[in-house]
Amino acid sequence: MTSETQIHTIARQMIERRGYEAIAEAARMAQACESKGETEEAREWRHIADAMKMMRGPHQG
Repeated sequence: MTSETQIHTIARQMIERRGYEAIAEAARMAQACESKGETEEAREWRHIADAMKMMRGPHQG
């Protein structure tokens, strides 16, 4: 299991590389993991996506 600090580090790095499109990328990764039965990895990708949404703030699209 990935620590909260690692989740936020990954989220920040993804945003730096891909902008907020990275949120959709993380969601796609979560779906791909779920389709393969990798529920823990899917949960972590959703956690990363949630962290990016928090970094984006409530007033962004």
